[in-house]
Amino acid sequence: TGGRGGYFDEFGIIRDVMQNHLLQILSLVAMEKPVTCHPDDIRDEKVKVLKSISALSLDDMVLGQYVGNPAGTGEAAKGYLDDPTVDSNSTTPTYALGVLKINNERWQGVPFILRCGKALNERKAEVRIQYQDIPGDIFEGNTKRNELVIRVQPGEALYFK
Repeated sequence: TGGRGGYFDEFGIIRDVMQNHLLQILSLVAMEKPVTCHPDDIRDEKVKVLKSISALSLDDMVLGQYVGNPAGTGEAAKGYLDDPTVDSNSTTPTYALGVLKINNERWQGVPFILRCGKALNERKAEVRIQYQDIPGDIFEGNTKRNELVIRVQPGEALYFK
């Protein structure tokens, strides 16, 4: 947490990253075409998406807290509870994965997987959209790349994988 443990411990990864940044991106990806590009019309479409998200159950979530690597050196050897600004009994999640379902005609049955965490192997922010095969595929199943990656950081990019 880079010395921000005391602050972070109050909010956790869900409030710090998931409810702010990831839900913002989700709503932009899943919204219907707004009437105009006016911010009010875009906001209205984003709100429709957010209102149509099903309530999450514990089965839809994975929560965790990072620990140090005993074989690691430097920061890699330290866990969340090793931060002196964090309560030694803290159970605040530093990792969260949530499977969200949007109840509307376009996205019915499509899982949206939001994942974020501190002290992961890679620091990146991206949206990945995985496409499934559909009946009547004009490419006759010959396509190998079924994932659109929108890299937000580091190094903005857009590519198929």
